[in-house]
Amino acid sequence: MWNTYHCQSNVIISANRLYRKYCKNRFYTICSAIRKAEIINKYYPVLSTWEDLQFVTLTVKSCKAEKLDRWIWGMKRAFYLIHTRCKTRYRRGKGIKLMGIKSLECNFNPMARTYNPHFHIIVPNKATAYLLKKEWIRQWKPKNKNEYRYKYTKPGAQHIRPINDLERGLVETIKYGSKIFTDPDMKKKKNRTKPSMIYARALYNIMSALRHERIFDRFGFNLSKNVPNESEVREVKNYEEFIFPCDASDWVNPYTGETLTGYVTPFELTYLLNERINTELH
Repeated sequence: MWNTYHCQSNVIISANRLYRKYCKNRFYTICSAIRKAEIINKYYPVLSTWEDLQFVTLTVKSCKAEKLDRWIWGMKRAFYLIHTRCKTRYRRGKGIKLMGIKSLECNFNPMARTYNPHFHIIVPNKATAYLLKKEWIRQWKPKNKNEYRYKYTKPGAQHIRPINDLERGLVETIKYGSKIFTDPDMKKKKNRTKPSMIYARALYNIMSALRHERIFDRFGFNLSKNVPNESEVREVKNYEEFIFPCDASDWVNPYTGETLTGYVTPFELTYLLNERINTELH
């Protein structure tokens, strides 16, 4: 978080080019956008060859903050077991090949104060999508017959829909680990009566639970190995340095006091920062 707070706090301008360092953290908007672009460029050529793309959402029942780590571990373990089981069947000629890309995400419900971890997955066809849904429900079925059948997840909570726009589907799959803004009433956009909130404590809990987890991955296929581009190192002598003070709204030249962009904080952003950040609810 310290790195994110200071991400791009210092910039260098030389010959009309701007140089800066990035924190590369997944919860920072700009670095996350760069990450999305890189993944889209990397996977689009392969996924564009799949004829009947399907978007799958697999989830479990919501949980409290203290159980979030355990549920995320359980979801990853469940998917690993499903993939291993299907791979064995495919090798024996008794099933289809399970392949696709998946992303782990978690949302916060401020009404119930619960967390909902889930997978967003893109697979090549309907057969793979329905196989995943079937195996997911089967994997979470209690071993004890006396227990409630859908104690951990429900069939109706798992969704499958076709992808008509691959780029949009990729963006939706890899967009974030968690939403920054949350509707306090948990209503659909057209029915909202209150402005969105930022639940800082809840976001921290989600970031902590996902800290050492790989939230995006592929399964069942490999990418072709590309030769990495060689990085170019430049030495600049004539340059200007700008810093971003914590009490300012723009980068400032520490020697001349000149601002970089002339940006002025709008009222809407000031209101959001002062009135719509909840640091208690979790």
